Amino acid sequence: MAISVEEKRRLIEPEHPQVSLRRQCALLGLARGSVYYQPVSEHVENLQVMRLLDEQYTATPFYGIRRMTAWLRSRGYAVNHKRVSRLLRQMGLEAIYPKPRLSQPAADHVIYPYLL
Repeated sequence: MAISVEEKRRLIEPEHPQVSLRRQCALLGLARGSVYYQPVSEHVENLQVMRLLDEQYTATPFYGIRRMTAWLRSRGYAVNHKRVSRLLRQMGLEAIYPKPRLSQPAADHVIYPYLL
């Protein structure tokens, strides 16, 4: 059973008198940088853009990244397609469209045996 990074962080005692922080991290198999890392929350402007993207996605789930970018720009937001793509991916949203059915064989296609 693997221990998550958060659980490993809780096991570390920074002020331990005998075992240094470096040694504790080595014993737990944890990078020292993850002990000091403080997660940064999303910017207020990105949260506002994400709220707008969610509302527009609910109304038009077939809009892709380019159309969402154009829609936001028409509303006065200075965004590019990379930012919109990142925010939509972070929210777990994807345009609804017919996907290619590449693994579906044709109905009347003859399958020849492999003779070698």
